[in-house]
Amino acid sequence: MDSKPNLIVDLTYDFSLKIIEFTELLESNRKFNMANQLFRSGTSIGANVSEAQGAQSKDDFRHKCKIAYKEAEETKYWLRLCKHAESYPFQADLLEDIQSIIRVLGKIISSTH
Repeated sequence: MDSKPNLIVDLTYDFSLKIIEFTELLESNRKFNMANQLFRSGTSIGANVSEAQGAQSKDDFRHKCKIAYKEAEETKYWLRLCKHAESYPFQADLLEDIQSIIRVLGKIISSTH
């Protein structure tokens, strides 16, 4: 196992842990549909980034990162709904985190040709 720090792996793993915690809060508020959507897209980002680490080629790596990027955009959508929907809990740091992840993934994708 590689012990070198990897910014995007660390960011997405930590974000997944925060998403698990936040979706438990949503569930405790009986917002089950939102919790499910957010859990699936929010944890999928890190799973795809992790899978990209074992990519078979540069194209495979880029493809996995693009999937992670799409999942991040979807997650941002669900978080924005939580922010603006009445009676939904919201955590501003999650929206800040996902914006950072989107920026980093965008740079990785654009620099991988």
